[in-house]
Amino acid sequence: MKKKYLPISTEIVDDKNDEHRFRKLKQNEKTAVRVSMLAILSNVILSVFKLVAGIVGKSYAMVADSVHSISDVLTTVVVIIGVKISAKKADRSHPYGHDRFECITALILAFVLFDVGLLIGYDAVSSLISGEYLTKEVPKLIALIAAVVSILMQLILFIVTRIVAKKINSGALKADAWHHLSDSLSSIGSFVGILGAMLGVSILDVLAGIVICIVILKVAIDIFMDSVKKVTDTSAPESIQEKIKEIVLSVEGVERIDSLRTRLFGSMVYIDVEIACDGRISLFESHEIAQKVHDKIESEIDTVKHCLVHTNPETTNEMNN
Repeated sequence: MKKKYLPISTEIVDDKNDEHRFRKLKQNEKTAVRVSMLAILSNVILSVFKLVAGIVGKSYAMVADSVHSISDVLTTVVVIIGVKISAKKADRSHPYGHDRFECITALILAFVLFDVGLLIGYDAVSSLISGEYLTKEVPKLIALIAAVVSILMQLILFIVTRIVAKKINSGALKADAWHHLSDSLSSIGSFVGILGAMLGVSILDVLAGIVICIVILKVAIDIFMDSVKKVTDTSAPESIQEKIKEIVLSVEGVERIDSLRTRLFGSMVYIDVEIACDGRISLFESHEIAQKVHDKIESEIDTVKHCLVHTNPETTNEMNN
């Protein structure tokens, strides 16, 4: 009578690896909070300086820019809250962890950015249609200096936050970085407007506002789409899937890959992989092979949070994907 081989499912739970990931999450959280606190302090100082320069320099654009900087403090606070929640350990209500809370934070910031872009565009178009830009009072030099300082500070915040966001793979921090860049672009608009008014070419303010509006809206849409992918179980990038296949096939005893499924969970990756092994080996041996596959994947890909390895006897159908 022909032997019937039953598929063997193996999921390895390594508490040591889980604890290591949690410590890394906490370290990333501390790094993100430090960068966010730097942004908050910088924006508070910058907003006060721009407010004084706007009033003394008779520049309404600079006064409005100072209010914008104060609003940035609130969005950065949202980032801190999102990062802290996402770094919490799994609990009874959230057995898979809290990673997606960071995606929610990024979505909120995407909407904020979109709103900022629309406001800048609306002001520019309204000023163009009404001819208001022709009647604005000529601002003083201090307002121009404030615009330059604002551009440089926000650009530095963007670069620092962007580098850290990439290093710790934080969607919320990445969104906040682009928010800093939008502030820098907004200040560029103020600079162009102030300089244009001082040179008698006021329409430069309007044109700069329209261009900046388009750039900010594009960034907001990109952040929104990236966050949506991470909360709708979109598969991991092709490069990661190819790396997983390479790792799996390098393990001795793996004959082929029958199935590979991945999904993004916040900034982390979940993996379900089916492998084929020699159907004549024992349950213990197939378990050992599955464990080696599991451990090798988690050790070589930092963003893997969950890995399920399912083994089939070699007599099953060929790879179906």
